[in-house]
Amino acid sequence: MKKLVLLGAGHAHVHLLSTLASQPMAGVQITLVAPHPRQLYSGMVPGFVAGHYELEDCVIALEPMLRRTGIRWLRASASGLDMQARTIDLSDGSRISFDWLSLNTGPVQDRQKIEQSLPGAREHGLFLRPIEAFGSLWPRVVALAESRVLRLAIVGGGAAGIELAMAVRHRLANASITLLTGGAGLASNYPARVQARLVQALKKRHITVLEDKAVGFDTGAVLLGCGARLLCDVPLIAMGAQAPAWLADSGLALDEQGFVSVDACLRSVSHPHVFAAGDVSSRVDQTLARSGVYAVRAGPALTNNLRAVVAGTPPSPHLPPKHTLNLIACGDGEAIASWGNFAAQGRWVWRLKDRIDRQFIQRYRQP
Repeated sequence: MKKLVLLGAGHAHVHLLSTLASQPMAGVQITLVAPHPRQLYSGMVPGFVAGHYELEDCVIALEPMLRRTGIRWLRASASGLDMQARTIDLSDGSRISFDWLSLNTGPVQDRQKIEQSLPGAREHGLFLRPIEAFGSLWPRVVALAESRVLRLAIVGGGAAGIELAMAVRHRLANASITLLTGGAGLASNYPARVQARLVQALKKRHITVLEDKAVGFDTGAVLLGCGARLLCDVPLIAMGAQAPAWLADSGLALDEQGFVSVDACLRSVSHPHVFAAGDVSSRVDQTLARSGVYAVRAGPALTNNLRAVVAGTPPSPHLPPKHTLNLIACGDGEAIASWGNFAAQGRWVWRLKDRIDRQFIQRYRQP
């Protein structure tokens, strides 16, 4: 029997898993490799940090989805990939083989790479990824804030860092909060109208924005590129995702940043029996950005194409929309929306985001 391995339980794979009980893939043995028993939905993490959600509100349990599917689940993560041998080395020391492989591991913060550029990060920093670990550690920060006023620094000026900063402000009203943009500007990949709204939103919430970069961490301080020391009790590392280190020697074609290069069908440009979606991949036609919005939308396309190749039929191109709705939470019941060059802000945007996020979670929760 042919073997399909699903490496990771990102949004696209969650969609596939949700279909397998009612629409099984005939003639193929499916193995899921995922280290955690549930997926913490990243879109709701700012709401969790702000105190709007309990952790359980934000998770999708994997075990109920796997019932009645016949899928083998290995609670591990990849440590190596050999495309020539078609094998995967796992974190528990075992090795598995595959005929088809699908990669959807979600965003990764490579601690070794970050430590090299930011000495002291491993010892002093609280990493946003893996998000499951962050979810279990954040309540400790909240508990610490009950005993004294905290100084927090968020490292990363993208949407994740901005949302995190405003969520922390709502939860820890008396804390001193500084957002370090890394010198790249605030939300540099967003239109000017959205950037202007974000600047005002941060200013309104008394969050200090420094267009400087962190160069290291010490006890009680973040070391800045300008040579200064920013006093800090809790540095939150919300920098962009890196490619998993084990991809480097895999033999797969990768882009300049080390992500898997895929075509319009989400198929590896070098190995047609390998598919990848979400943050681990990079479209060669550059029509898909690595973001949660696109990762969620890739689920149905990846599912259809894996079913196609297993059945011996050609996969179909995934045609993403030109514009997507992006919703950035402001922590206190407001949010900012962007659609192309359009931008809007208000409590109604937060209500919209809350409804979309709750519906997403409910869609993949099994009775």
